[in-house]
Amino acid sequence: MKKYVTALLFHGTVAFITLNSCVVLSGTGNAVHYHDKYQGRKTANGEVFDQNKLTAAHNKLPYGSQVKITNLANNQSVIVKINDRMAQHNKNIIDVTKHAAKKLGFLGKGRAQVSLEQIR
Repeated sequence: MKKYVTALLFHGTVAFITLNSCVVLSGTGNAVHYHDKYQGRKTANGEVFDQNKLTAAHNKLPYGSQVKITNLANNQSVIVKINDRMAQHNKNIIDVTKHAAKKLGFLGKGRAQVSLEQIR
């Protein structure tokens, strides 16, 4: 059984490890929260976007993946479900709901340096 490891660098460090056709992710970078204009719109996977849920957008992880996000400035963590994609030109590692941003302690700050760990 073969194992492949690929490391990418873009405004942070991200490591993707493929084991038996599963993508496992860990890395660091900037997180931001969604603008209110997306409230009630459909996400890329067809769910209705809700700022009060613990969901996020990521460009590589499969929909339904659960990711532990940790704010590196205050060590606060939250687990979110991936249900959306970010714009291709987005330089952030993840976009989260306002509820997730509040739990991470950066709601009034706009962005935070975070680490990601895929847990499922």
